Order: sequence, then structure tokens, then C-alpha cells
Amino acid sequence: MTAPPLTLAEVESLARAAHEGQTDKAGRPYAEHLAAVAEGVRARGGSAEQQAAAWLHDSVEDDALSAERLAGMNVPQGVKDMVLALTKHPGEPLEQYAARILATPGALLVKEADLAHNANPARLSVLDAPTRERLSAKYAYVRSLLGLTAP
Repeated sequence: MTAPPLTLAEVESLARAAHEGQTDKAGRPYAEHLAAVAEGVRARGGSAEQQAAAWLHDSVEDDALSAERLAGMNVPQGVKDMVLALTKHPGEPLEQYAARILATPGALLVKEADLAHNANPARLSVLDAPTRERLSAKYAYVRSLLGLTAP
């Protein structure tokens, strides 16, 4: 008999533990970003699987979890697929990254919530001007690649 899949609360706990000690570009605990993205997915009508992917969306990219550990996690395959689609690889062109997101069921909504939080003016305001301008342009470009309208 197999164990039931992890609950959303268990995925949240795992993500918080995996990112423990990590901070975002503004020096805030990284879990605050994960919580905001998961809430953004929920508020946009996202499924429990999309919310779980939101909690885990940066875990492989940020080396908080290995791809092997993700593969062995007791979560639906759709969650794993979304997390891997949302994992940007070093040197990967943004166009290729966006195409993978668009090709993966459920991933676009998670990325939309991620971009909305990343581009939040209050969050960007604490960064130095060159970083703020570089990131704002990058987020706008990714939104355009994904066919998303204004945040």
C-alpha cells in the first residue's frame, strides 16, 4: 500500500524547511516569496497542485531541493512537472524557458503569480536602481513571452 500524497500543508512545511536561511534580493526570508506566490495562485483560482508547485517553484533552481529529491517526493506528477518547467537553467535563453512553461499544464498560472510578486513595486523599491531597472525589464519581457498582460 502506498502512502497518500503530501498535503498542501506538508508541501508548505517542506518548502519552508528547504529554503531555511535563504533570503531574497532584498534580504527578506525567502519563504515570504513562496507564501506570496502560493497565495497569488490561490487567489487566481489555482488548483491544490498549482499551489503545491508554487511552494516548490524555486526549490530546484535555488538548490534547496535536488531534482532527484523532487522526483522521489510523494506529490502528483503534475506538481513535479510544473516545478521542473519553472526551473530556469543557467545560461538558458528566456525564450526557451517561456516555451517550456507554456507547454506544461498548470505552470503558466504559477509563473504569473511569481512574476506578479517579483514585480511588486514595494518589493522592487528596496533594490538599487540598476538592479530594479534590470529586473523590471526582465520581468516585462518574460510576461510578453508568456502572453501575459500587465501585472
